[in-house]
Amino acid sequence: MKKIWNFFNTLNEFVYICDLETDELIYMNDRTLKTYGLNSREEMQGKKCYEILHNSSTRCKNCINNKLTKGEFVESKFYNPRVKKHLLTKDTIVEYKDKLYRLNISIDVSEQEKYNQAVRKYENLEATVNEAIRTAMQAHNPDKAIDIVLEYLGKTLDGERTYVFEKNEMNCDNNTYEWVAKGVKPSIDMLQNVPPEVCEDWYNSFDNGKPIVIEDIEEIKEKNFQQYETLKIQNINSIVVVPLIHEDKVIGFYGVDNPPIHDMNYVENMLKITGYFIVSQIKTRNLIHELHDMSYRDQLTKIGNRHAMRKYVKDMNKSRSIGVVYCDITGLKRVNDNEGHAAGDALIKMCCSFVDEFYNDYGVFRIGGDEILALCSCISREEFKAREKHFKDAIAERNIPLAVGFSWQKTSDESIGEILHEAEMAMYADKAAFYKASGIERRR
Repeated sequence: MKKIWNFFNTLNEFVYICDLETDELIYMNDRTLKTYGLNSREEMQGKKCYEILHNSSTRCKNCINNKLTKGEFVESKFYNPRVKKHLLTKDTIVEYKDKLYRLNISIDVSEQEKYNQAVRKYENLEATVNEAIRTAMQAHNPDKAIDIVLEYLGKTLDGERTYVFEKNEMNCDNNTYEWVAKGVKPSIDMLQNVPPEVCEDWYNSFDNGKPIVIEDIEEIKEKNFQQYETLKIQNINSIVVVPLIHEDKVIGFYGVDNPPIHDMNYVENMLKITGYFIVSQIKTRNLIHELHDMSYRDQLTKIGNRHAMRKYVKDMNKSRSIGVVYCDITGLKRVNDNEGHAAGDALIKMCCSFVDEFYNDYGVFRIGGDEILALCSCISREEFKAREKHFKDAIAERNIPLAVGFSWQKTSDESIGEILHEAEMAMYADKAAFYKASGIERRR
């Protein structure tokens, strides 16, 4: 649980965890503590969630504890008068040491009030924008919501292409979302890792609070030829682009290609208004990705964990074949004892990376401290055997400290436990042979 707490402390969203039975708070991240006027986590000890969050002496009438299930998030939106914020909440049940807890993650969506104010400034845009947002809000995930808004904007503004670009870790720009009109060739695949210098002058304008409005790209040919060439190859003649801003920082931009020249001001205003919604969906998407990564990835090695393995098994075609590769890291305890746990962690990561190298087109999971599993759904016996040989040869050539067991069956409609057990027993036999041949006393 401590690792989860450390993770949540880095989030900008509001997070709290409480006992599902008693409603007693056991954790609040730093932002939540500060927002609710607490100086330390000791101040919340022994308090109920409703006492701190709603300044109430009784449980909330609309408490949703009975609607929660493990692995599923229940979403709701409400205004909290105590902190004067509009919050989008996501609640679920997490289990730790056979005890159930309620995990609540709340996103401050008060910025949408800015969106509402901006809409009122442009009454002629109100109906159009609201219809776009209303339709997008019915989407089942943020990615779909952004796609809906881009399509709606593209058609309403009579553009040929609408899109979103986001800064990546290398400070390059990635085209992450795109809508194109009928007959227009998509460009998203060719617009990944766009060098910073291509849009450098755009970002300078964004920092000064100015959008990009170009009625004829021939105007920029002499000033920025690389940018001109990038636009020209996409058959762009005119363009309107506005920044996407989160917490006073430009995180990307979105825009419309080839809108009617006489509507450029209308297009600019429409994009500015809808930008608040785009940013909110990107924030929600990122949070969902982080939660998914935390739930389904082993935090040390970044391969799948037991939850990911269960999902893989659940999604398998049970009428097709299954191959299992069961691995155990030999000598891990000896490394931990003699060289320290940092060296042991490095060994675990190296071994997991090695297994992933050979089986990453299937499912690779760390299911224990020193156990790694590869599940190969729908693999033929011939392919499985060929990979087995390459895998064993590589273990010997690179001196990888792994004991390995293999099993294959033509269908996986039997209990997966039986197939795993067969591979596990083969692994133990390989492990015993290793210790016997090396002369290492296992207990030591």
